[in-house]
Amino acid sequence: MPYIKIWIHLIFSTKNRDKLISKNLKPSLLKHIKENSIKKNIYIDFMNCVNDHIHLLISLNSEQSISKITQLIKGESSHWINKNNLIPNKFEWQDEYIAVSIGHSQVNKVRDYIKNQEEHHRKKTFQEEYDEFIEKYGFEIVRK
Repeated sequence: MPYIKIWIHLIFSTKNRDKLISKNLKPSLLKHIKENSIKKNIYIDFMNCVNDHIHLLISLNSEQSISKITQLIKGESSHWINKNNLIPNKFEWQDEYIAVSIGHSQVNKVRDYIKNQEEHHRKKTFQEEYDEFIEKYGFEIVRK
């Protein structure tokens, strides 16, 4: 049996960054994502969201890809919200996402960052946070 610990900080937003995740929806959404991920053998160590995006700290196993687990989490959670009419309009996640590898020594720091999203976004918009991640990790923006 291989021993694998690949930490990923995963971030994605609602479509058009619409503020669809209300304070009422948030606890049930996070609970649902966690429960569904356990069923799909996706290990979510920590997660939190604000009204327009979510952060997850995930550990991949030997048979998982970032794109597949992201697709599973996004697809199933949006389907669940819409099927249960939890918001008045259609819920969708944005297609793009950010996924960065995290060294084991940085796990607690990332957990704290994710835990403090509400406080963090009192000072900074998601766009500002997004731009910082793009710059910090050296992503090149591809315009379509």
